[in-house]
Amino acid sequence: SSESEEEEEEWEPKSKIVKRPQLSKKNEAKTKKVAAPRSAVARKKVKKVAVKEEMDVSLPIAAAEDNRTQLLKPKEEDVGTKPKTLSQKPAVPKKTETNSFQGKNATSLESDEKPSTSVPVVGNQVKHEKSEEDFAADEPPFKKIKSTTCPEGKPVKNLGGNKIKEEFEMNWDIVQALSELTNVEPWVCANLIRLFQEENTIPFIARYRKELINNLEADALREVQQTLEELRTVAKKTHTMIQKLKKEGKLSGCLLTALLNCRTLEELDHVSAPYKTGSKGTKAQRAKQLGLEPAALSLLHNPMELNLFSYIKPSTKGLSTIQEVEAGVQHILADIFAKDKDTLDFIRKLCQQRYICIQSALAKVSSKSGNEKDISKFQLYHEFSCNIKNIQHHQILAINRGENLKILTVKVNIPDGVKNEFCWWCVNERWRPKQFLKPELMRILRNSVEDAYKRLIYPLLCREFRSKLTSDAEKESVMMFGRNLRQLLLTSPVRGCTLMGVDPGYKHGCKLAIISPTSQILHTDVVYLHSGQGFREAEKIKRLLLQYNCSTVVIGNGTACRETEAYFADLIMKKYFAPLDVVYCIVSEAGASIYSVSPEASKEMPDLDPNLRSAVSIARRVQDPLAELVKIEPKHIGVGMYQHDVSQTLLKATLDSVVEECVSFVGVDINICSEILLRHIAGLNANRAKNIIEWREKNGPFINREQLKEVKGLGPKSFQQCAGFIRFNQEYIKTFCSSKKTELGSHALLTKAGAQGKKKSKPTPCASQQPNPLDQTCIHPESYNIAMRFLSFIGGNANDIGKSDMQQKVNAVIQKEGLEGTAKRLNTTVHTLQLIVDGLTQPEGFDIRTDFDKPDFKRSIVCFEDLSVGTVLTGKVENATPFGVFVDIGVGKAGLIPVRNITEAKLSKMKKRRSLGLGPGERVEVKVLNVDIPRLRITLDLIRVL
Repeated sequence: SSESEEEEEEWEPKSKIVKRPQLSKKNEAKTKKVAAPRSAVARKKVKKVAVKEEMDVSLPIAAAEDNRTQLLKPKEEDVGTKPKTLSQKPAVPKKTETNSFQGKNATSLESDEKPSTSVPVVGNQVKHEKSEEDFAADEPPFKKIKSTTCPEGKPVKNLGGNKIKEEFEMNWDIVQALSELTNVEPWVCANLIRLFQEENTIPFIARYRKELINNLEADALREVQQTLEELRTVAKKTHTMIQKLKKEGKLSGCLLTALLNCRTLEELDHVSAPYKTGSKGTKAQRAKQLGLEPAALSLLHNPMELNLFSYIKPSTKGLSTIQEVEAGVQHILADIFAKDKDTLDFIRKLCQQRYICIQSALAKVSSKSGNEKDISKFQLYHEFSCNIKNIQHHQILAINRGENLKILTVKVNIPDGVKNEFCWWCVNERWRPKQFLKPELMRILRNSVEDAYKRLIYPLLCREFRSKLTSDAEKESVMMFGRNLRQLLLTSPVRGCTLMGVDPGYKHGCKLAIISPTSQILHTDVVYLHSGQGFREAEKIKRLLLQYNCSTVVIGNGTACRETEAYFADLIMKKYFAPLDVVYCIVSEAGASIYSVSPEASKEMPDLDPNLRSAVSIARRVQDPLAELVKIEPKHIGVGMYQHDVSQTLLKATLDSVVEECVSFVGVDINICSEILLRHIAGLNANRAKNIIEWREKNGPFINREQLKEVKGLGPKSFQQCAGFIRFNQEYIKTFCSSKKTELGSHALLTKAGAQGKKKSKPTPCASQQPNPLDQTCIHPESYNIAMRFLSFIGGNANDIGKSDMQQKVNAVIQKEGLEGTAKRLNTTVHTLQLIVDGLTQPEGFDIRTDFDKPDFKRSIVCFEDLSVGTVLTGKVENATPFGVFVDIGVGKAGLIPVRNITEAKLSKMKKRRSLGLGPGERVEVKVLNVDIPRLRITLDLIRVL
């Protein structure tokens, strides 16, 4: 009936799943500081009513062996003394009486230069609110706030207990909730929340704060960060709702508790739905307005005195007959049941044990009107049913897309057994009347339970299941996109050779660009290969290749790619370009055309035609993939699945974060890199990058990392974040220094004393002009004095960094003492020492990308019709999805290796694998299992990874 329909909301993935806006950290910090006074007042009001105080989960962070919490101790005097271990750890619980005193103490500890190492500070309720209120009136002194906890970027030993003051308090503890959702230990979650609050970037945390986060990978950090944002969004919306309801006078004690218990937006929606303005009230509210609530309550509590006939008012609509009165009571009861937390928990638990499946079928409407092609795309889902525990992420996204296109209808099927068991439990256990019920009242109770289930609880469960499945699938899709993007960005660069980039085309010709080993554009041209004059143009190409001594051709994979490839393969087979041995490779040109008309490109190559710019971009993608791909918005690079269906804010945030991680971990040479690359370094943004470039143009090259502090807008926090990822080529600086001032040459060889002196004193003009050999490594300036102590301990010289001599010395000491012994002796942590060892032993110009694959160079071509079942080919992974991996085998159409054919045994043990799966850029050997010519589909089997 029309009445009952008004409450059953259709499940629409687009509108229901609220897109969670991810504020960038900067904005978040600012808004918080300004909003503090109001929220603090609000919280005081809420505290009075809040039923359940938050549990105090102050585990000491020392969850692992004693060395975990002692971060670096930057005191020089301590070289000899052994660090105090956490022998006092068991004594921590006794200290709870002194909590309030310690809370005050903790503040002074944190801002102190050298926090104590002995006991983890428990109950670190540092009153953040106070300071925020003081500053909120006028502009907050950001610099001061940022640098208090980590003066000069020295790591703090321990970030306090597991109790964290959130801006909006809820009935659940944010650390516990985060830990349950992400499966990360609570102490790590507590540390991460603090690290993110202090505006630390993911690359910085992943590399320089390993002991605080138990060695998590960047992907895991990103997941924690996103989950934290979601929890905070829920808390924020809940508090907005509470304020609104308080204003309207609708807030009761139990409603407040229910609201503060919400952990997800769906729960919040469910609890607050009846109180939203604008709805003409639920059936229950209309019945309450008629005055039937006392009747409903007395039916549950003292049914002996209840007489429904006394409520009949013949003149009033809704109370005119006994049936209407009964219906009203029934609606009120159903509403009570559906809002009760225990009842909902019971049905959710019941659903977990039962077989619940999601079904999709071809929609009746679409089969008449729909586009045949679209309908056939969803062929797999025309009669589809799958247990929600086993359904794959890509299946959910496909079903949702089909539903949005109105091609499929989808429903969640909960078996009748669940309903029957639930109804029995409600009547006989949870809502069992206090006294004997007359049969007609018992009938009302049973009907209310059934009504509550069918009209309110079942639709809620369906929405919950669907939105949980969808949000998990979206997250997985975004993570997959991020992993693929990382592999693509970290493709090994092809250095030191001249390349010819070809952007193929029919009518407008193929655009050529020849670039030098240093990425300079040597020559650009257009040749018409596919309009019958290919033979004439071959002369021109040969002349250019010989003139610039270029033997590598890079072809973009867009239109006319196959023909262009065939053309070059033919000439190479005929040895046309002799004496040059020419090879070619195909490279993805996704995003090249978008880039070629962007303002960045016209700034970089002002006098080039946009069509020729894309040829330059294609060549540079092989020469230095990272530097080139950074210029294109990551979502245009096109390695993902269902990227247009997922939350765009989440996608953008994740991809930007992956780009930042890749650029930071590879590192940039500050004196030669482009402004675009600098933007993506952790801790920098467009403005700071611009300021760095301007400083470089005005004052010449940077000599050492300390000089970065002179750049406008680079405060202590930004410096701490970016310093470790910025490199200095020592040869370049030394020649610059010697040519600039000959007397500085004598200082150029840094002695140990010089380095330590430099660290301690304010840099004098002379000190800031001295190159520091450690600046070419991944060692963070905060650990320089430990690195210098380590060098003197092994008897090495800072100028031998990366030479074999240094490697021998380091290895000898580490073999003798072991990493942990050496770390104890230097009074630092194993993780920091490991970084220092890596930094000192990595050869000069070391690049983490050398572990990854180079492009696939070839000389001949295969075509689709040549393929037969059983052919063995080599190819390159193009895209990875949860259902399989697409491989470019050079026939113009990628083949698919289904996920069942990718087993652990076939993946190579040699390469360091980030994950089990294959990723873009990896070379594989495959066997053709099936060729479907009409649908242009090739199924492959993986033989091995090359």
